[in-house]
Amino acid sequence: MKKTAITLMLAAALTAGAQTRQWTLEECIDYAVAHNISVRQRNIQVSSAQLDITEAKDAFLPTLNAGASQSFNFGRGLTAENTYADRNTSQFGWSVKLSLPLFQGLQAKRRLDYARANLSASEAQTAAAKDEITLQVMAQYLQVLYTSEMADLAAEQMRMSQIELERRRTLLEGGKIPELDLRQAESQLAQDSLSAVSAQADRTLALFDLSRLMQLPSTEDFDIAPLSQNNPLPLIPNAATVADNAIDFNNAMRAARLEIEAADRQISLARSGYMPRLSFNAGLGSSYYNVSGLDNAPFHRQMRDNFNKSLGFTLSIPIFDAFGTRNSERKARLQKQNAMLTYEDSEYKLRTAIGQAWHQADAARRKYDAAVAACDAARIAFEAMQEKYNFGRANSTEYEQAKSTYYNAQVKALQANYETQLRVRVLDFYNTPHM
Repeated sequence: MKKTAITLMLAAALTAGAQTRQWTLEECIDYAVAHNISVRQRNIQVSSAQLDITEAKDAFLPTLNAGASQSFNFGRGLTAENTYADRNTSQFGWSVKLSLPLFQGLQAKRRLDYARANLSASEAQTAAAKDEITLQVMAQYLQVLYTSEMADLAAEQMRMSQIELERRRTLLEGGKIPELDLRQAESQLAQDSLSAVSAQADRTLALFDLSRLMQLPSTEDFDIAPLSQNNPLPLIPNAATVADNAIDFNNAMRAARLEIEAADRQISLARSGYMPRLSFNAGLGSSYYNVSGLDNAPFHRQMRDNFNKSLGFTLSIPIFDAFGTRNSERKARLQKQNAMLTYEDSEYKLRTAIGQAWHQADAARRKYDAAVAACDAARIAFEAMQEKYNFGRANSTEYEQAKSTYYNAQVKALQANYETQLRVRVLDFYNTPHM
């Protein structure tokens, strides 16, 4: 009864996913990319870079300021006759000033160029972050499918052991086999039940890891759909070709190249500190002055009489800025050297990853071919042994050994199959442009 209960519970667990919505690989990737925290942070950086461009464009615009002041003085003060007297005075004034940059040493233009290069690099970094989460979801998705098939395989083994147990129980009641054969069948069923439960637990854990990777708020009623094609994909023949293609359009490499370009723009921006600046200035203003004890002109007349206009140009020529421009340029050049090293490191890691994926895919494909041949041979041997066993020409130990050999061959073929699919999909991902 206990073993029957385990069987029913496992069957219920395996069929529970039939009532839930099954996510495809593309849906899992899209959801993960949209909700991944790293990708969302990169999107914020892109928005910030876009604001940097707006700020750089605004630097070409003139500035217009208006101001007013009111002051009061009490006590002794110097008079027009160069004597001191006790007088209270008040003064009011207003002004409007316009400043238009005519030439800023190319700083505004170079800042805009740098902001645009920085935005392109930020967008490429965001795309690279999406690529990374895509590869992670792809790998975990295949892991769930692998554990699902392992759970199905273990459940089938348990079902066969259950049938064999019932068969031996009938034979024992007819006095055709010793009780030891029945106990061995019970032991085998217990072992297969444990394997089935463990396999189902592995699938549940793999599904949970996928949901966490996708940033799902809840794992309730979450399941995935099988791939449309479960056969191993054809291997890409030349890893060097894949690497060369990936260097051209891989988003991480594109981001590294754009970082170098942004560093060049930053050097040019720093060098603009050596150049002079010219601006046009204009202003309007007036004032009102009141002295206690004297006959002061009314407010509106003083505003009219004191009204003034101003026009002018301001030229600033840098002569010595305490080495500020020189130090900024040196820092920018160091930043470029660091960007170039980052690009070199990224290229090395990419070629290494592609080379490893290709060799792993090639090895997995060869293992799969060998495992399929071994699985076919084990199946034929098991079917032959099963027939002999049913006619009493083989004992239970030989039967269980043949069944175990067939099961192990199926497991190895399954492992090699999904290993091949994963590595080939990784190579195909690197060999395809993604924006």
